Amino acid sequence: MKVLLGIGGSDDSIRALEQVVDRSKQVGDDLTIAIVDNPRSDRSREEIEKCVEELLSEAGLSAPIRHLEGNPGSELVDIAEQEEFDEIALGGGQTSPMGKISVGSIAEFVLLNAYTSVRLVRE
Repeated sequence: MKVLLGIGGSDDSIRALEQVVDRSKQVGDDLTIAIVDNPRSDRSREEIEKCVEELLSEAGLSAPIRHLEGNPGSELVDIAEQEEFDEIALGGGQTSPMGKISVGSIAEFVLLNAYTSVRLVRE
């Protein structure tokens, strides 16, 4: 499966990175990692890329790493459609005490606008 993982540096996106890399190692997914700007993250793009490279190295995987500019959600949706990805994977989603899922603005945009399947990786 051809998977596009959007990562913005939040703790949720780091957990998604770990899970998606692990799955890619197990089943042989064709993984591409897209680093996006997330104003809610304290991590720089360089820190995120270093984390990605370390996890890929530990897993013995190779995957292209892209840095996206502009609106992150829109860019992820456009790339997934233009390059015929099978899935967009994103971290995020907290469950409220009432049992409802709360997602960030990037994940919300992707969920509402993508024609590609979207995997929301949560704990």
